[in-house]
Parts: sequence; C-alpha cells; structure tokens
Amino acid sequence: MYALHELASALKYRLALPLPGREAQLKMAHAERKINLSRYTIPADSRQGAVLVLLYEEQYQVKLPLILRESGGGVHAGQISFPGGKFETDDGELSRTALRETEEEINVPAGDVQLLGKLTDLYIPPSNFLVHPYVGFMNGIPDFIPRPQEVVEVIPLALDELLDDDLLGEKEITLSNGLQLITPCFNLNGHTVWGATAMMLSELKKILQEVSA
Repeated sequence: MYALHELASALKYRLALPLPGREAQLKMAHAERKINLSRYTIPADSRQGAVLVLLYEEQYQVKLPLILRESGGGVHAGQISFPGGKFETDDGELSRTALRETEEEINVPAGDVQLLGKLTDLYIPPSNFLVHPYVGFMNGIPDFIPRPQEVVEVIPLALDELLDDDLLGEKEITLSNGLQLITPCFNLNGHTVWGATAMMLSELKKILQEVSA
C-alpha cells in the first residue's frame, strides 16, 4: 500500500475514471437488496445526503474513520457508517454536506480536508436517501471528538484491514422492522459492518486493489 500522499495522488486520478459502481457494491449486498436494486427507480422525492471517506496516516498506516451511531430512533440507529448526513440548502453542494457533517459529528475541520473525488452514489430504500460518498484526505492525525447526540464512538479502520479477505463474512441481522436476513459483512475491529456502508467500502476496496496492483 502507498504512503498517504502517493495514495491520494493515485486515487484522485482513478476516481476521475469510470468507477466499479454497482458491480462492486453488490458484492456486499444481501439477497433481498440485490433484488430490490434491480427493480428500484430512485424516487423523485428521495432525500439527498453525503458521507465522507476520510483518509489520514497514523503510525505508517493509512486509515479512515467509521462511526457507531447512537441507538436512538431512526432506521439506521445503532449501525456503523461513514460520517455524513442530510443535504442542507446552506451547503450549496453535496461535497460541502459531507465536510460539514464530518466536522459536526467527529470534530474534523472542513478546511483540513482535501477532496479527491467520489464513489458511486447509493440509494437506501428504508430511509429514502440517495447517498453521495466523497473521498478526501488530511495531513496529520485527526483529533476525533464524537458528537454525543449522534455518535457513540469513532472506529479507525486501517486500509490494510479493509483489503484483508479473511475479515469478510456473513451474519444474521435483525432489521428495525423485525425482519431477519443473512448478509455479507466486514468484521472490523470487533464490529460488524454491513448494508450501505459495506457496499460503499466494497467499491473503495476494489479501487484500492486497482491502484495498489
């Protein structure tokens, strides 16, 4: 794996080219999701949101932060995700949404982040969100401070772990509506990462494999 600045340069170039897209995302989708994605037309009234894949270097490893969300209300409560949230009119553009939400949720100043591009958008039917995943990096080690109302903890993920196929698995998950299903997942730092976050990580993993070859 490259050092951070070499990786950032390689990613900026690769993200400007056609992306792996749906094929890479579906590797981490459960069976029902695969069927739904083949049928869904993104509704005109879908809500717009953005997340940030934030790369940084610590102890000679390139990492990114995931967050464990509070277990209160909402269909994604208690799940692991990227920092991010809903587009607000004052943001002006979705990349600003990703930066603003990351600053609010885990205390990373928007001005410290250099954006490199974005991954493939992903529609999430349960919350009717079309999520736009942006990729960026920052110099130095972030001083993560979780926002108590939203974030239980920040989970640093080394990219070498993401690339380790031994950390792939399957798990039975109970959804917020009580439905149980078997889903592919990443087993990362003692946490099960599945659903939309796993699907976005899957595309990132494919791109990292390409630029590291």
